[in-house]
Amino acid sequence: MKTEYLTEETIAAFIDNALREDVGDGDHSTLSSIPQGAQRKANMLVKSDGIIAGIELAKWIFHRLDSGLKLEIFNEDGDTVTIGDIVMTVSGNARSILTAERLVLNCMQRMSGIATYTHTISKLISHTKTRLLDTRKTTPNFRICEKWAVQIGGGQNHRFGLFDMIMLKDNHIDYAGGVKKAIESTKKYLEETGKNLKIEVETRNLDEVKLALEAGGVEVIMLDNMLPSVMKKAVEIIGGKCKTEASGGITEKNIVDIAETGVNYISVGALTHSYQSMDISLKAVK
Repeated sequence: MKTEYLTEETIAAFIDNALREDVGDGDHSTLSSIPQGAQRKANMLVKSDGIIAGIELAKWIFHRLDSGLKLEIFNEDGDTVTIGDIVMTVSGNARSILTAERLVLNCMQRMSGIATYTHTISKLISHTKTRLLDTRKTTPNFRICEKWAVQIGGGQNHRFGLFDMIMLKDNHIDYAGGVKKAIESTKKYLEETGKNLKIEVETRNLDEVKLALEAGGVEVIMLDNMLPSVMKKAVEIIGGKCKTEASGGITEKNIVDIAETGVNYISVGALTHSYQSMDISLKAVK
């Protein structure tokens, strides 16, 4: 899966920082109890049903710590797994397996939980043309994995951070003096800096939708915390002049009604902050 934020450099940096946090000056539990040259094998066991994610990342982690570890992979990211499935085996230096174990599981449990929840939500609106988006409501220093997992689960990534898209939210608009002023100031900023960034503006009612259209130059108009009936009217007013995104208070109970208003996108922060991690363990083969 190729995206701008998933590069060899970004993945390696994430792994190195995570290992530094966990290992510090040494995995002393392992160093003190396991002989240096011991060779062992372990199975990665799934203990709950769902969509597996993080297998590619697990390969990176194991081999970043010890390139001599051998992996046998039985599933791919995005596969449906059930309780009892063995998704991979790892064999080689026992110390390396034990030191990498927790980081691999932490990542895969969370990524699989996100992928599973994303898949569930995506299926609810699969009969429409609306695409499911994630948000920036992510765990600091873990965003790369969370957004990766959303893609694996069938969702689509929104902007990665503050730097790759302009999103004028309610506080920006209120501080700037209104929708039109915020957009006009933003267009001037882009012209002066030479930056090529898409503009999205949040609207809270139909009047603000009309103001955003009058200002022009907007790629996406966000319809925030509106009733489905109001969203449908907003989509009609916008008339395809720009993309539309529904946001705010979206749950499994109302997402179908919202998708059926004709919006292009629905963003759901819960994908990365309210999921349940998948239960996965790494068990030694004696």
